[in-house]
Amino acid sequence: MLKRVFVAPDPGRARLRFATRAVLGIGLAVVVCGLAGHSLAGAVTGGLAALLALFTVTDATVRGQAVTTALLPAVGLPVLAAAAALHDQPVARDLTFLAIVGAGVYARRWGPRGHSLGVFAFMTFFVAQFLHATTGQLPELYVAVLLSVATAAAVRFGVWCYERRIPPAAAPAPPAGTGLARITTRQAIQATAGAGFALVVGQLVSGQRWYWAVGATWWIFVNTTSRGETLVRGFRRVLGTVVGIGLGLVVAVPVAGSAVPTAVLAAVCVFGIFYTAAVSYSWMMLCVTLLASLLYGLLGVLSPGLLALRLAETGVGALGAALAVLLLLPVTTHAVNDGWIQRALRCVHACTAEAAARLAGAEGADPAPRVAELEQLLGRVRLAVAPLVHPLNPMLGRKRRARRVLALLDDCAREIRGLVAVAADPEASHDARLAAACWRVEAAVEALTDGRDLPAHDERPQAGEPALAHLHGVERALAELAAPLRAPSRSPLVGA
Repeated sequence: MLKRVFVAPDPGRARLRFATRAVLGIGLAVVVCGLAGHSLAGAVTGGLAALLALFTVTDATVRGQAVTTALLPAVGLPVLAAAAALHDQPVARDLTFLAIVGAGVYARRWGPRGHSLGVFAFMTFFVAQFLHATTGQLPELYVAVLLSVATAAAVRFGVWCYERRIPPAAAPAPPAGTGLARITTRQAIQATAGAGFALVVGQLVSGQRWYWAVGATWWIFVNTTSRGETLVRGFRRVLGTVVGIGLGLVVAVPVAGSAVPTAVLAAVCVFGIFYTAAVSYSWMMLCVTLLASLLYGLLGVLSPGLLALRLAETGVGALGAALAVLLLLPVTTHAVNDGWIQRALRCVHACTAEAAARLAGAEGADPAPRVAELEQLLGRVRLAVAPLVHPLNPMLGRKRRARRVLALLDDCAREIRGLVAVAADPEASHDARLAAACWRVEAAVEALTDGRDLPAHDERPQAGEPALAHLHGVERALAELAAPLRAPSRSPLVGA
């Protein structure tokens, strides 16, 4: 797991920049709240608002990101008011919370913006429970949210807007449909039911910290599509929480809310959340759990018993999510994973074509955004087939073939990164054979996605021609993909 996090490819150091900018933006937001004279509750609310503004906004363009960021308070402030007004009305509060869960998941049908606004609405209600917010605190909390979102926006779009140079790829949207065939509709129903279970059982476990269970259910559903993905994510959430609690006992409890060590450790946790999110959900949850422990230390309520309670509530939330996806409108793995693989394969071709055009001197050709898109799509493929490659999966043949598919797709990505690096060299020249190799890549992708036989070719790369060698590497990986994708006894990528 360590190797996966710290040796995972990071084209253009995107994850490193993402995490470093987050520490800067969130740190500045908390400082601004402090300078405004806000209490600890205001600073925590502001810090969370900045974190969400930097973490969840994933529109394809900088302009789109700015619009979504500006809309966050418009969604968050009314939810914050409702949470505070219903503080002493538990039945109405609980029903409102469940309605926000369902609406937040359903909003994903409108793409990255709907996803961001849904997450912000949920987390605003969640933080109100975390802080036991009342109507008397609303003016301060409103100002904290507005100041922090504005500060995060200033960092993201002013101080450090690296996306203007390398536009990020849009977060891949789930497959479409209508009615109950639409995955987001099914997930909204599942998430609401799972959160309802977590809410009821969580309150039986603890009348004060029940919202932890609802939060666990919510975040297990984020960025998952199928039943298998959700179950694996629940397992990883519990694993990350267990390890994070162990670290909390060793690190956060001895610190006991001391301001300077807590601030330093919190910054490390924020960096870890952003740096590991794309490659390891368990590591991200470890960082989230440790950060929560540090915040409870600042609030003066941290103890080993509280950490044990967090583990119990996380287990309740994971159980609620598991029951919901198993029993209520299940979405099987085979319903979604083939689509992600086909999109990744088409992106492989787009990357090679763009790099070849760059080498040919085409004006405006830039493969960097395509490479970023490929990395995101490969992340979705890994998430989709995670149930098949999980150590607890007893179907060994399917597991082996699924791992082979992932390995070959990673080979494609590695060769493409090398090709793009060659294309970035201003002295690199265009070889006439590059166009022919790109055509063969396109033909191979079309054959794999359409179910036809791959065309054969005998050409081999020559020494001293790195771009052509990388293209041949892509061709070889695509040719080898045919076997695991077309296994005679159903593909390992369907039927889980």
